[in-house]
Formats: sequence, C-alpha cells, structure tokens
Amino acid sequence: MRVFEGKLPNERECSFAGMSGKIGIAFGRQCLTMVRSQDERGSSVMNYKQWLAGQLAGQLEGVAEESIAELVEYPPNPQMGDLSLPCFKLSKQLRKAPQAIAEELKSKWSGNDAVARVDAVSGYFNVYLNPAKFASDVLSEVLEKGERYGSQETGQGKNIVIDYSSPNIAKTFHIGHLRSTVIGNALYNIFQFMGYNSVGINHLGDWGTQFGKLIVAYKLWGEQSKVEAEGIDELQRLYVKFHDEADAKPEMEDEARAWFVKLEQGDAEAEKLWRWFVEISLKEFHKMYDLLGVKFDSYAGESFYNDKMAAILDELKAKQLLEEDEGALLVRLDDYNMPPALMVKKDGGTLYHTRDVTAAIYRKNTYDFEKAIYVTDAGQSLHFQQWFKVIELMGYDWAKQLQHVPFGKVSLEGAKLSTRKGNVIHLEELLAKAIEKTREIIEEKNPNMENKDEVARKVGVGAIIFNDLSNNRIKDIVFSWEEALNFEGETGPYVQYTHARACSVLRKAGDGADKPDASAIDAAQLTNAEAQGVVRELYLFKERVEQAMLKLEPSIVSRYLVDLAQSFNRFYHECPILVDDPGVRSARLALVQSVRVTLKNGLRLIGLDAPEKI
Repeated sequence: MRVFEGKLPNERECSFAGMSGKIGIAFGRQCLTMVRSQDERGSSVMNYKQWLAGQLAGQLEGVAEESIAELVEYPPNPQMGDLSLPCFKLSKQLRKAPQAIAEELKSKWSGNDAVARVDAVSGYFNVYLNPAKFASDVLSEVLEKGERYGSQETGQGKNIVIDYSSPNIAKTFHIGHLRSTVIGNALYNIFQFMGYNSVGINHLGDWGTQFGKLIVAYKLWGEQSKVEAEGIDELQRLYVKFHDEADAKPEMEDEARAWFVKLEQGDAEAEKLWRWFVEISLKEFHKMYDLLGVKFDSYAGESFYNDKMAAILDELKAKQLLEEDEGALLVRLDDYNMPPALMVKKDGGTLYHTRDVTAAIYRKNTYDFEKAIYVTDAGQSLHFQQWFKVIELMGYDWAKQLQHVPFGKVSLEGAKLSTRKGNVIHLEELLAKAIEKTREIIEEKNPNMENKDEVARKVGVGAIIFNDLSNNRIKDIVFSWEEALNFEGETGPYVQYTHARACSVLRKAGDGADKPDASAIDAAQLTNAEAQGVVRELYLFKERVEQAMLKLEPSIVSRYLVDLAQSFNRFYHECPILVDDPGVRSARLALVQSVRVTLKNGLRLIGLDAPEKI
C-alpha cells in the first residue's frame, strides 16, 4: 500500500493495514539466538558453526555452547579446514595450552558423516567437511527454496519502521540524497526477507523555515510560468538567490520566519504556495524513485504532524519536562551531557525535535514497531540522541527501540555539498550518464542484443547503487565522476554480468537445466577445489544476510555478491560445464543454477535488477 501519491496526506491515509501485534524478541544476541533455532528447525542445511559448537560443548567442561559458537570461524585458506576453533581464548578458562586443548578435542572426536577429518594445528582445532555431502546439502536447499533461499522467519509477525530518503521539498534530488535512499531501501528489503513486516516511510522535509524563505523569494523574484516550465530547478534557483541576497540583507531572514509562522497558523496565501511547491517537488522525486526502483509505504512528511504537535507539547508540560528560556520552550538534557532539545522557538514556531518526537509517538501507536530505524548522515547523531532521550524522559520504555543508522557524508572534491551554494551533483544527471555509458558498452560488445535500453537502465542505475552500497555505510565518500562511472573490477555490473553468464550457460544447456532435480545430483562430481569454493560461498549467503540485518549494514551483502561472483568465475574458467559425461554435466549445471538463484536473491536485496542478458 502506498499513500500520499501526489497529494498531501491525512491521518487516515497514513495508516498501514495489518500493523498490530506485540513485540516478542529483542535484537542483538537474543535475535541471533532465535535465528539459529529457526535455522535448525526449518533448514535442510545445518548451521555448521552452531552444530560444531554443540558437538564440542560436552568436551569442554564449563564452556557454554553459545560461547563456542561465537569463537568458531571460517579459515581464510581451505587447506586449513572448513571450520576452525581457535583455542587461545579458552586457554585461561581451562588452564591448558591452546594446542593441548586442540589435541584433546581431536582425540575425543567421534566419526560423523558430515566431517571428513579433524586436525589440531598451532592451537587451532580444524574441521574438514565431507565435500560431497556438503555440496549435496547446500545445493538441495538452494534449489528447493529458490527465491526464498537465504531468507528466514526471524521477524514473523513483527513490524520494522524504516525512515529513509526524506528529501527536502523544493530542492533537487542530488547525490547527497542517494545514500539514505539506497541504504534504507536495502535494509527494508533485508528485513522483509528475514520475515519482518517492513514499513518504509519517506519523512519528506515539507515543513520549516525554508518554506518561509522560498515564499519570500517567489514573491520577490518568481514567475508562475517559469516555475511551471522549469519545476524544481526554478524553485531551487529562487532558494539559492534568497541566501545570496540575505547575506547583504539579514532582515530577509526575519521576513522568512514570519511567513513560516503564517504557514503554521493556516494563512491561506502561504498554504496555497506551499502546496504548489510540494506538488512540483513530488513529480521530480517520483521520477528519481522510479529510476532507482524504490518504493515507500508512506510519504507522510513533517507537515503531517502539524496538528499533532500541540498534544505532545501539552504532554511534555504535564510531565514537567518543558522549560521556558527567553520565550522559547526546551527540554534540559544537561544531566546527560547534551545541549537542551529546543521544542518551540521564541516566535512560536516548531522545530525538528518537536516533529520527530511527535512522529515517533504516532508511529509507535500506528505500527506497534519492533524497531524504528532512522537512516540519515552521521552529522545528525546528536539530534537523534537528544530527542531519543526526550522520548525516554516522557516515560516511554520503547525509546530503546529507536535507532539511528548513521552513514558517512558525501563531499564533492572535498567540499561539503550545499544546495544553497549550488555545490551539488544532480542525481538525474549522474544516472543519465551511467545509463548512457552502459548503452555505449552494449553497442560495442553486443549490438544485436534485445531490449538494449532496458538493460542499459538496469545496469547503469545498478552501477550507481552498488558503488554506494559497496562501501561500509559509515565511511565518508568523496564523489568522483571517474569512480562512479567505473564499471571495471568489483562493481555492480560485474555481479550482474556474472548472473547473465550463468543464465547463458543454462540457456545453452536447454532441457530444463534451470530446474534440476536436487535428489539426482551426483555431488561427488563437485568435490574439486573450484566447485567447493562456490559451494562454500553459497552456504554463507544466509549467514551474510543475517549479519547485514543485525549490523544494519547492506555492504555485507554487496561484498558477498562480489565474492560469490569471483568464486563462480574461477569455477567457470577452470571446469567445463557442458561436457559429455551426464553425471558431471548435471552436477555442474545444478551448481550454475544455484549461483544464478543466489546472485539474483542478493541483488534484489540491495535494490538491483538481475538481467538475464548483457
């Protein structure tokens, strides 16, 4: 369900059907425990880390199974085993040397058809899985679950509210907005994939003093015909001109504040202009969201809470949290080493704190969320800490369910992005160049391909999204045209091309190669190093998605997809697939299909299409 489609919302339109139910589990360790127990109940492939911990727990007196599971790791080199338990942290607790612990575990190990052998080397207890069984188990699950492979039901019946994108009205969509949009969209998909009911909210910046500035600018220099013709670009030009002029005429700032107060009080002229600005802006935003493949369940912006803030201010007063300071109203946070949270300005205008507190209470009442996540740049961290604390001081124990997901800032050649100074790269321009470059590559390498424009859009836009999500979200980014449009190496196009390569192999094979019978696979044909490398990566997908959810870090999925693509391409080059031997052929085709499924699932999670031909 989507609301606020080109018109302003009312409370009824912003409700979300089916959002009820009590919260059952916490995040973090408790959530991870639930993931593991669900994994054991509903998966045909065991969680090997958890399984090994269970096997060893009885051999290590006084050491909990959960503690062992946290220590188990995947060795960087397969020659060191498929699983390894470093015994160094256990040494002090057990009062034994790490190597002695490893050797004792090896001596007590009993046979198991899942394990080929175990070893004790330099304080590590190493486990080598039975490669044929491992391959059979992993491929069977991928082929059985298909587009649901890697998903879990951890969040069944629970709601996650994710606030992301949230551009300001009357300002063009630029690269600074891209991070919140694609990170939030990926988290939405990941939580949904993990069984949660995701609620995506675009908390539009459609309220505030900036509208007073825009009204003043329009009345001084604007023309209706020009705004109608040039849309948001003209609105932004007026906004920039206001700031240029206000530097020399500070009284313009007072006039802008006065117009915003009029808007808050329902002045007819102010409201008419404001609604017009919003309508023009939404046309631009929808065009960008359609290109990016991003959707929201609600477009309820800051203005939606205008008639709800008075009740919240009354509640703050009743709870003796509001304090007057030279005509303004604020909540003191000195005891928490933070500046006060300003709730009402001297002129009676509200601020971000007021609207965010009101929005959080409304969302809790409406969606009964398990977690409310706010995806904004790290520069806003103090703001979120302040109003999260206000919610807590109001006595709401669900304040702990509010979480800010910060990301690094984007700068342009080291300079801060600034709409008012015109120092931005418009996202539409960036996407257009990426699509154009992709189209040129297609014309050069595959001129007879069908649907070239559609594929160019999918790959070009995917390149920009992947370029952002391949970085750890907290990392600051210095925008570079060259880097953004570089499709070589560990990029989105590389992963998408690998998916298309797998599709090509399956098409050439014919005869239902994309629907192999898992029970008929001769997994003994997949025990060589290259095939096992692919199987290991396939197995890790579920774990990587889980980690991305728990750490709120989509780049974990992006980096995983590169790893899987590289592993598959090594297999592709070293192991002929369409061979005469039917057993080898069918086993390798099953592996190809499993890779295709997993790449497509992973690409979908981070918001990329998976073309079958490139």
